[in-house]
Amino acid sequence: MKKSLLLLAFAAWCTLSYSQSSADTGYVREHYTKMEKYITMRDGKRLFTSIYLPKDQSKKYPIIMTRTPYTVAPYGENLYKRSLGQNRLLEKEGFIFVYQDVRGRWMSEGDFVDVRPNIGNKKSNKEVDESSDTYDTIDWLIKNLPNNNRKVGIEGISYPGFYSTASLPNAHPALKAVSPQAPVTDWFIGDDFHHNGALFQMDAFAFLTSFGVPRPKPITPAQFKNGIKFTEADNYKFYLDLGALPNFNKRYLGDSVQFWNNMMAHPNYDSFWKGMNIRPHLKNITPATMVVGGFFDAEDCFGALHVFESLEKQNPASHPNMLVMGPWFHGGWERGDGQFFGDQDFGSKTSAWFEENVELPFFKYYLKGEGEMGLPKATIFVSGSNEWHKFKTWPPQNTVEKTLYFHPNGKLSFTPPVAGGGFDEYISDPNTPVPYQAGIQAHRTREYMLDDQRFAERRPDVRVYQTDALNEEITLTGPVVADLFSSISGTDADYVVKLIDVFPDNYHEPKPNPKNITLAGYEMLVRGEIFRGKFRNSFEHPEPFVPGKVTEIKYNLPDVAHTFRKGHRIMIQVQNSWFPLADRNPQRFENINQAKDSDFQKATIRIYHDAQNKSAVRVTVLE
Repeated sequence: MKKSLLLLAFAAWCTLSYSQSSADTGYVREHYTKMEKYITMRDGKRLFTSIYLPKDQSKKYPIIMTRTPYTVAPYGENLYKRSLGQNRLLEKEGFIFVYQDVRGRWMSEGDFVDVRPNIGNKKSNKEVDESSDTYDTIDWLIKNLPNNNRKVGIEGISYPGFYSTASLPNAHPALKAVSPQAPVTDWFIGDDFHHNGALFQMDAFAFLTSFGVPRPKPITPAQFKNGIKFTEADNYKFYLDLGALPNFNKRYLGDSVQFWNNMMAHPNYDSFWKGMNIRPHLKNITPATMVVGGFFDAEDCFGALHVFESLEKQNPASHPNMLVMGPWFHGGWERGDGQFFGDQDFGSKTSAWFEENVELPFFKYYLKGEGEMGLPKATIFVSGSNEWHKFKTWPPQNTVEKTLYFHPNGKLSFTPPVAGGGFDEYISDPNTPVPYQAGIQAHRTREYMLDDQRFAERRPDVRVYQTDALNEEITLTGPVVADLFSSISGTDADYVVKLIDVFPDNYHEPKPNPKNITLAGYEMLVRGEIFRGKFRNSFEHPEPFVPGKVTEIKYNLPDVAHTFRKGHRIMIQVQNSWFPLADRNPQRFENINQAKDSDFQKATIRIYHDAQNKSAVRVTVLE
C-alpha cells in the first residue's frame, strides 16, 4: 500500500495537499502573507509553526490553529498551501491561520509520543503534554502576531482532533472555541486500532508501517524515505497468509515500530491504554466546544460521540457544548459535498450545508462576536429519511427503548420468545474467517461502513434474523446494545453484531442512482461492531468461557440515527470474525498477541433465543 493511501485513510485531508502552481495557491498568495517560526515551549523545545496573516491589516483578526502530526507542509515562507482552514468559507471569511508540527514530528524538536497522556498536576516545566504545548503556543501567538484580536480557535480531524481535544484541559484564557472532529480518543475501546479489545489489524499495520517509523532528526516529508514497504492485491489473502500477530514483526516490522511493540506488550486495558484516554480530563472546560463526527466513519465514530458525552457529563449545563453527526465517512464533512457515499444518496449536499450553516457560524460567533449562536445541542442527520434534526439533548429525550428479539427460523421481532430450548448452531473456523466486505480489495475501504451485506448472509457461519416488512417507519436515534446469550465449544470467541436496513425486493429509486446500482433487496449496513468475548466482564481482566455453558455477551455499539422506511425490514447478523478488518481470535483463551499459527481452532457456536436466554438487540426509538 502506498504511503499516500495510508494518509488518506488516516486523515490526510488535515495535511491539506498542496501544489506550488500559481493556480493552486493564487487566492492564498493574494490575500495572505506567510511566515514560519519556531515557538519555544516551557521546557526549551521548539515547535515548528507555519502562520498565514491576512494582508488586509485594517482590522484585527482571530486565530484558527491546527496542531498536527501529519506535517504543516509546504516548508518555506515562499511556498503556500492551496487552501486554508478546513473549508474555503473560513479562508474567505478572514482569520489568521496557524499550523504546527506537534512535538517530535517533522520539523519540530523533542520526542514524539503517540496520544501523549495528559499530566493533571504539573510540578515543573519539565512536565509537558499536548495541553501545555498548546497553551505555550497560544501565549506566543497572541503576544507576537500583528493585528490579532486575542481570540483563538482550534480545529482538527482525526489525530489533529485529538490535539484539539487535548487543548481543552487548563486551556489558555485566549482559547475561545474548539472543534474536535472525529477525534482519536481511545485506542483500545473504540477508535482506529482496537474495538472492544479486538485489534483492527489492517488499519494498525498499514498506518504504522509509515507513521510509526521513527525520524532520526527534524526532517521534511521529502527527506523521509524509511517507510516499510509491502504490497496487497487481495487484503483478505495477504493477512490470512501473514497469519498470527507475531509474524507481523518477523516478516515486516522487526523492532523498528515502537508503538506496534507497545501494543503487543499490552493486550489488556491497562495503564498504558488508560493513560492515553483524554476523556477523564475534560473537566472545568472554558472554551466553547463543537464536536463533529460521521455515523459512517470507519476510524473514529466512537471518538466523536464519547468526547461529546464526556464534555456533557463533566461540565456545567451552562457550558456551550454541541454535537454534529452526519452521514459521513472519515473527514467527509470537509471533503466533497456530502450527498453520496458508497451506493447511498442522502438527498442533499450535507457537507456543504454543514460548512455554511454550522462550522462557519460557530467560529464567527465565538471568535469574532458576529452573528447569533442559534445552534442546538445536537445537529443530527438521520439517514433513511435523509433529514437534519435539531435536538436539545443527545441522545434525544423523546425516545423509548425497544428490544428486537431473536426467534427460531431467523425471525426478529419486538415480541420476546416464550418457548424453551431454542438455539442456532454453527461452526466458526478462524482459518476461513468471514470477510468484512464483498469482493477483492487491496486496502481497507471506507465504504464498508454502509455496504450491502448480502454476501455475508449467504455464509453458513453467519446467523441472520430479520423482521417482517415494516407497516410503518421506525427511526432509531441513540444507543444500540447487543445482548447475546451464547455457548461455545472453546474458551474464547469474538462476536460481531450488525444492524442492517433491508430494502424491499421491488424497491424503486426516487431518481437514478449515479453509480447505476439497483437498491432492490439491498442490505445496507447501518451499524456493525465487534467484541472480544474474553473481555465481557472486564477489559482489564479477561476471563475464559466455560465450554458449553450459556454465557451473556452484552456490549454497546456506537449510536445510530437512521429511519427504516415502511416496507423495509430490520435485519441483525451475528458472526464471529470480521476479517481482515479485525485480527482473528484463536477461539482458545490466551494472549492473542503472542499466538502461534497452530493455535487457531474451529469452535461450535450456539446463539440462544428462548424464554430463559433472550438474545436480542436493544435500540432507541424516536417517538
